[in-house]
Amino acid sequence: MPVELKVPSVGESITEVLLGDWLKKPGELARADEGLVVIETDKVTVELPAPGAGAVVKTLKRKGDRALVGEVIGYFEVGAPPAPPPPSAKASTAAPDSAPPSAPAAAKGEQVVMPSAARELAQRGLSASEVTASGPGGRLLKEDVQRHASAAASAPTNAAPARLGGARSEEIVPMTPIRKRIAERLVQAQSTAAILTTFNEIDMSEVMALRKAHQERFVERHKTKLGFMSFFVKAAVEALKEIPQVNAEVRGTDIVYRHYCDIGIAVGGGKGLVVPILRNAQTLGLADIERAIGEFGKRAQDNKLTIDELTGGTFTISNGGVYGSLLSTPILNPPQSGILGLHAIQERPMAIQGQVVIRPMMYVALSYDHRIVDGREAVTFLKRIKELVESPTRLLLEV
Repeated sequence: MPVELKVPSVGESITEVLLGDWLKKPGELARADEGLVVIETDKVTVELPAPGAGAVVKTLKRKGDRALVGEVIGYFEVGAPPAPPPPSAKASTAAPDSAPPSAPAAAKGEQVVMPSAARELAQRGLSASEVTASGPGGRLLKEDVQRHASAAASAPTNAAPARLGGARSEEIVPMTPIRKRIAERLVQAQSTAAILTTFNEIDMSEVMALRKAHQERFVERHKTKLGFMSFFVKAAVEALKEIPQVNAEVRGTDIVYRHYCDIGIAVGGGKGLVVPILRNAQTLGLADIERAIGEFGKRAQDNKLTIDELTGGTFTISNGGVYGSLLSTPILNPPQSGILGLHAIQERPMAIQGQVVIRPMMYVALSYDHRIVDGREAVTFLKRIKELVESPTRLLLEV
């Protein structure tokens, strides 16, 4: 008897989802726990796993349809043999990756998309028509999708959009759930908090020298590179201890002070900006922080972060410098009361002890909720970040 495929619970406050690509079409075999369909929410993108080895026998919803949590979106037959696709089957119902090169090619005008390539397309938000196939018989392979994505990522960012030409046209596409949620939260932050931003600049010489001197040994011992973010996380923890208002939140007519530091790290994901949380950052060492951030970055690109990893947080750090930003005013991530913005490192002439010297400098910005954080406290907080990063040995000595 077919098993109902229901939309799973993907978060305490989430009642509706958006369906992405069906990774397995009716009649196509699936292994136990293999992804069947992509489910998008305002926070994460997940895959509905197969309840056992078998095949999808019927789908009730299409890509782009909305569905409620618990709603039946299809049926799955455990142990069922795959049904042969109809003659007019689309490209994505093609033979599995293991098909021999001598297998017949697709009907005229159609393209054969290997299942692993279909999953790769879904994860990267691409369509088969955008990618050049190189497999036998014109088959589209996973490697083709990865090669296309790599080429697109390395293309100049100032290049004009491919569709921009002489003809005047428009394209209307619905917002993804995560983009809608980002928009809602940004407007919420602007309308509910009294946001103010203060700035400073940091001489990165000491941290850069420390990284250069110990990078090789650090990688050898901890199996991860030593970046700049871990120093800023450690500095933020110390500053939050000294200025607890920045780690607090307004809750109704009360102020909630946290005696722990859950630091959100803003990263660009496959579907947009996400902020995974470093829980209890006050207990983590530099290596722990670097490993966690590296893992967050990889899983964000693959849309594999969980709801729990994106929920909560007492303070956020956003590094626009990786995209070349020299200065910005970050927006609060409500209900948090502070966010630290990092920017590009730029060599600039600085006057030090009566001499003009060239130093690698970074502008930093702290946006804060003026309802509970006064200007003096915000400036003191950012100055403390500056002191700790400019003299990183203070982080080890906690002075």
